[in-house]
Amino acid sequence: LLLPAAVAATYKQWIPNTNFETASNWDKGRVPCASDVVHFEKDKVISVFVRSPHVLTDMYLPLNGEFVLAAGAGFAAFDGSWDPGCDSGETVRFADAEQHSWFDPTLWQDVFPSGELKPSGRIFSVDEERIPCRHDDVIFQAETSFRVNIDSSQQVIHLRSISVMGQELSTPASWAGYLQGPSASLQFHGNGTLQVTGAACPDKSGCACGNALDGPRICAALLRASGRQCPVPACQSPLQPLGHCCGVCGAIINLDFTPDFDLQKYQDRLVQELLSQPKYAGVQMAISKVHKAETFLSITSRSSTPLIQIVLIDDRAGAQTGTAAEQLAADIMEDMAQHGEALGISSGKMEVATGSTFSEQMRIHTLSKITAGTVMGILFGVLFLGGILLLYRKGKLRLPALRLSRSWER
Repeated sequence: LLLPAAVAATYKQWIPNTNFETASNWDKGRVPCASDVVHFEKDKVISVFVRSPHVLTDMYLPLNGEFVLAAGAGFAAFDGSWDPGCDSGETVRFADAEQHSWFDPTLWQDVFPSGELKPSGRIFSVDEERIPCRHDDVIFQAETSFRVNIDSSQQVIHLRSISVMGQELSTPASWAGYLQGPSASLQFHGNGTLQVTGAACPDKSGCACGNALDGPRICAALLRASGRQCPVPACQSPLQPLGHCCGVCGAIINLDFTPDFDLQKYQDRLVQELLSQPKYAGVQMAISKVHKAETFLSITSRSSTPLIQIVLIDDRAGAQTGTAAEQLAADIMEDMAQHGEALGISSGKMEVATGSTFSEQMRIHTLSKITAGTVMGILFGVLFLGGILLLYRKGKLRLPALRLSRSWER
């Protein structure tokens, strides 16, 4: 397993486009040809990038939109001569791009700074972190047009930088200048506000993503294609990771940390020393800083506690679902017991949910070991108090007399 696979993705690229030459942007599933009539809805705002020259019979344009023409691109009227492969003469309508939401995880992909697609590896992200986080760099591919709905529950969506048409905007001033141009209002719509800060995460223990307020919006978009229901997990009591829409089988470890903790170094350690072992070939890991709401007597407070969440899942099926992830979690807990203080980890808690009976027994055993110290402490306290009471009753122990002041009496 190569080290670069362990480095957290900070570049996220928008997938859909509104290019004229993209077949899926047309209701007939193909690019219009010479004998076709092209129809753009008049009340739909749109920005369309055109890469090449096109000959058309007729074209109806929107009332508010733009065509961005590459060098040599343009439109010409069809002169009626025969065009091979274009005998239909249909009306071809441009598809509605209004439904493409910023907070749809399926519309983003992790890329390298160059824009090259990152291969899917052993590190994954919980659903809220599949959307650009507050310190991420966003890329809209060069020579592509787009339209994205940025409706949000946040007042401002913070980002480190945005690249549009091959131009990287990485300062508040450069982004403000772009927003004043003619294209921004055609590309971004909705009640949200994008703000470029140019700032990377300043904390070596990591930074929370910042998409928690839009969690319901993210999950609604993610589940829209699957009938608005999460898939049924193999385990009876699936775990619910913070920032994830559906329950998982496997293990979750929550870490409390000190100022010495370094998230990237710890992730690299887990990948190199544990996750890369052959016996864990089918295990995937997500690790990030999250904020867990504090609760007291089942009442959730507004304050939250930062912690490091590690989510482990595997590709095993049936009764073995999650068992490899569970074994890796146990190894991580053992490593933490030996080296946690040096790594800046003050404590850790493991939860397990798999498809096997053995794992349920192991979970109970783990919890019993955790509670054993508490039980022994209470038992010792009861015996201590009982001994004092017994000695007192036998007259072998005298309690100091309590004298009351009577200065208030007349």
